[in-house]
Amino acid sequence: MKRYRITSATSIVLVMLCVMYFITYLDRVNVSTAAAGFGKEFHLSHTQVGLVFSAFAYPYLLFQIIGGWISDRFGAKRTLIFCGALWALATLLTGFAGGLMSLLAARLLLGFGEGATFPASTAAMSRWVAKERRGFAQGITHAASRIGNAVAPSAIVLVMATYGWRQSFYICGAISLVWVVVWWLTFTEHPKDHPRITPAELEILPPPKPKPAAVPFKALFKRMLPVTIVYFCYGWTLWLFLSWIPQYFLHSYSLDLTKSALFASAVFFAGVLGDTLGGIVTDRIFERTRNLRRARSLMVSICMLFTLLVLIPLLFTHDIYVSLACLAGGFFFSEMTIGPMWAIPMDIAPEYSGTASGMMNTGSALAAIISPVLSGYVIDRFGSWELPFAGSMLLMAIGVVLAFRMQPDSKFGIVPTPNAQPAPHLGV
Repeated sequence: MKRYRITSATSIVLVMLCVMYFITYLDRVNVSTAAAGFGKEFHLSHTQVGLVFSAFAYPYLLFQIIGGWISDRFGAKRTLIFCGALWALATLLTGFAGGLMSLLAARLLLGFGEGATFPASTAAMSRWVAKERRGFAQGITHAASRIGNAVAPSAIVLVMATYGWRQSFYICGAISLVWVVVWWLTFTEHPKDHPRITPAELEILPPPKPKPAAVPFKALFKRMLPVTIVYFCYGWTLWLFLSWIPQYFLHSYSLDLTKSALFASAVFFAGVLGDTLGGIVTDRIFERTRNLRRARSLMVSICMLFTLLVLIPLLFTHDIYVSLACLAGGFFFSEMTIGPMWAIPMDIAPEYSGTASGMMNTGSALAAIISPVLSGYVIDRFGSWELPFAGSMLLMAIGVVLAFRMQPDSKFGIVPTPNAQPAPHLGV
């Protein structure tokens, strides 16, 4: 498989998307660490803090499909310029919050801004990434988001200790605005229009495709429903980790803010490795077998099973290093599903990849609404910081089975011919 230098057009686009994923997750999870500041200042309970964590997910859920359709219809460049400006504004406004209601309002605006970002980036990848590198592209961009997770606790603690929790949001908002300007200056919707594109790059990229006709929403949603459910199972664990891991080490083990941030960062760095390795492995499996069910469905099922198994000791011991190992291992294996999962919308519906990925990501967005709040309630009600992970184990077990229903080798709208070679049956 051909490789290109870091200064090539395709590499520049991928780097810009990696930076965007980093910033969006920095802007999402900075609130988890800053909660130690505004929670105390505004006298919020764990349940109320959970509401702040999940508030952005309501419009985020709403704009997954809408944002995916917009990016398919009007292009990833304009979509991400508008969304980036909006999420930057929301981040800045979070720093001006004066209580619970203004915090919720700012987080809701953040959800509007970030709702279309991942579907839009998937639409961009469908043009800018070769089929054989889709898993890697999705894995490396999501790895960048996990770097945002990992950097946020320590960086926000440092800013809070020096300036205060509000200033952490001002800095993140300014970084977001810089990215918007650079994206506007460097990205072109179609690879052939980029001034740095080479014939060798164009040769391996997908052929130009016309703007899709009206999206068959009902049929596409039905086709993507199994993928959406599996992604909900994954998303439950993701948002439990992103929302509560910094607070988990702070309160369950009575660490100070700096030490709890270091432990949280260690967990999130395990996700960076999982995202990167997952993208590489799914592409390697596809290269060697040309079998999308093995490269996507089987891999997702195995990784979810390992996530479940690694988290089990968390419920039966209370040792900080055992907890760190379980949480880091669980996050590593759950993140290995990202590369194959985000490649599936491009496998199934390349003409509608933005809309299809938006449909899939509604699963995670719905989990983002329920998981942080329910977890906060369980912590308040039972006083246990480990009990919420039992829900993750249950949903991972469901995902293990349902992953075989995704059928990434069955392209949307394509009816197999009678002489076609059937794909090997691997699931239920």
